[in-house]
Amino acid sequence: MAEAIDSSDIAVQLGEQLITAILHNVSTGDIKSLVELGAPIWYQNEAEGTSPLHAAAYTRDLGLVQYLIEKGAVWNAVDYSQNTAGDIALSYNDIEIYNAIRNAGIRAELLLGILSSRGDVESGSSTNLVLRETDGTAAGSSEDFLSSRLRYTKDETGQSICFIDVDGEEIGVMMGWETPIMTETVQSIYDSLPERDNLRVLNVGFGLGIIDRLFQALPNPPSQHVIIEPHPDVLRYMKDNGWDQKPGVKIFEGKWQDFVEGEELLALGGFDVVYTDTFSENYQDLHKFFDHLPNLLSGPNARFSFFNGLGATNPLFYDVYTYIAEHHLSDIGLDVQWSEVDVRPKKYGERWGKSREYFTVPIYRLPIAYLSGLPR
Repeated sequence: MAEAIDSSDIAVQLGEQLITAILHNVSTGDIKSLVELGAPIWYQNEAEGTSPLHAAAYTRDLGLVQYLIEKGAVWNAVDYSQNTAGDIALSYNDIEIYNAIRNAGIRAELLLGILSSRGDVESGSSTNLVLRETDGTAAGSSEDFLSSRLRYTKDETGQSICFIDVDGEEIGVMMGWETPIMTETVQSIYDSLPERDNLRVLNVGFGLGIIDRLFQALPNPPSQHVIIEPHPDVLRYMKDNGWDQKPGVKIFEGKWQDFVEGEELLALGGFDVVYTDTFSENYQDLHKFFDHLPNLLSGPNARFSFFNGLGATNPLFYDVYTYIAEHHLSDIGLDVQWSEVDVRPKKYGERWGKSREYFTVPIYRLPIAYLSGLPR
């Protein structure tokens, strides 16, 4: 036991020495010597949670950043202020260092995704950037979410909210502030469609029904509007508001996994617009949904989009997961056009109220995907 304690103490001492050396601009040779002596690249100091990669970002030493990444530095480690080394690089407007850290994250996530799909690592053992992947409550578990009660209400500003209660904390499943995102999404999809008559729309995840109302309000409303929704409280809300009686609307009660390969859905002949925004599912679930798109889309004129909230509590995480989503869509033959929506609130506190924050980056990146080969 004493030997283990001594070993741990040595690791802490070497880790502190490594961070101090980097912050004091000690020569790269001396820093490499510390690493070779066993200074842990993953170490974060007790004072601020600073890692060697944070320190290298502070000193703006690109070569050292690259060396630490090659040696296994934790690209997504956050300090006590919730900043990554990439955030520090951004604060200096150091694009070279930021890109080096971002690209390391992309490589790591893609590799871990491949290993996970092969069963070489446990599902969810990736770097877990998204809240829903690391959250063990009903907000991060699909099955627990479906058995939890939801509450539809309005906050003091009049914003519509669908809440889930998790251990006494209310978390917004969907909130009214997302309306500008949904409005821009529907308009961008509609403007890009070569044919707008007799549209067939598939939406996965109803929430507050924001995007479904927008689809219904188009100059040429969908002739067929399919909504897949599994949560019993959401289904009750939909029926209370007459969605089961709307012309052309068909509700599939269950998870998308229950229907996506089923004859009932595929017999509809493909969709001109497919959109998905599910709660409590992680990126692996979204990736699996991507794989079904070639069978769900009606053809080269069809469009796909999704709520791009992956990693949206941190600029670096958001950047990494946006790239990964584009990469995986490209794998199945879809190109993506991105546009930006400014979602900075006029009064920050009014957006969230008592809800846990799940989207804090200032710019939403809106994806519109289509089969490859179409003119841009």
